[in-house]
Amino acid sequence: MEKHIDLSDFSLRSKIRKEEICFGGNRKLKIYGKLHCTSGKRMKRENRVFFISETEALEHNYRPCGHCMKQQYELWKKKKYLN
Repeated sequence: MEKHIDLSDFSLRSKIRKEEICFGGNRKLKIYGKLHCTSGKRMKRENRVFFISETEALEHNYRPCGHCMKQQYELWKKKKYLN
């Protein structure tokens, strides 16, 4: 997990191009989603974190975004209520 505030704009673009960053998340809300998600683009830079994979986001106890990852969100919700 990498914090947005720790990355320069050049470094961030480079990591996205190299696919070292594939998902973004909100550090306070513990939600992750796709980089193109409009919900993710509205968050403050200091709250934004990046992940290389969904697995990494889930390991850090983040949940899928209900907008850009509806299918994964529904599965997460079902799993949460079963426990």
